[in-house]
Amino acid sequence: QVQLVQSGGGSVQAGGSLRVSCAASGRTFSSYTMGWFRQAPGKEREFVAAIIRSDGDTYYRDSVKGRFTISRDYAWNTVYLQMNSLKPEDTAVYYCAASSRSNNWYRPVQYDYWGQGTQVTVSS
Repeated sequence: QVQLVQSGGGSVQAGGSLRVSCAASGRTFSSYTMGWFRQAPGKEREFVAAIIRSDGDTYYRDSVKGRFTISRDYAWNTVYLQMNSLKPEDTAVYYCAASSRSNNWYRPVQYDYWGQGTQVTVSS
């Protein structure tokens, strides 16, 4: 069992930066692929970024490449999403998630555990 507790986020003007964090319980943090997803009102949850458990490779949705960075700190069992050059279309509730698998990391159904969600609001 893994519990994910999120922090960070908030409100910022376009062009600004925010960071969201996700602290995981348990001693098997390194065995999970960690992902970030987001969901805007009236829209489906969409993939944002993932860091793969087996090799540490990272993946991003096209619209955030070059602006967002996913990273993980094994000492603190925490995964981060650093968001720079934010745009109004990045406004959403952001969720971290943990998966015991290394494939299909862009699909929400592949993830076993979810954080509580954190609001990110970007104003123009």
